[in-house]
Amino acid sequence: MLIILILIMIAAVVTVDLLFFKYHFWERLIANIGIVLVFAAFYLRFLR
Repeated sequence: MLIILILIMIAAVVTVDLLFFKYHFWERLIANIGIVLVFAAFYLRFLR
């Protein structure tokens, strides 16, 4: 289950990077950190 969650997180990060923040480094970094934190919170709340 953890592998599936990690693969979905990677897909979300890549999709957001390519669609919205292609040439904006800082915004892309903040969005990626936010996505990782959301997935970590979901994991800790529901799957642990």
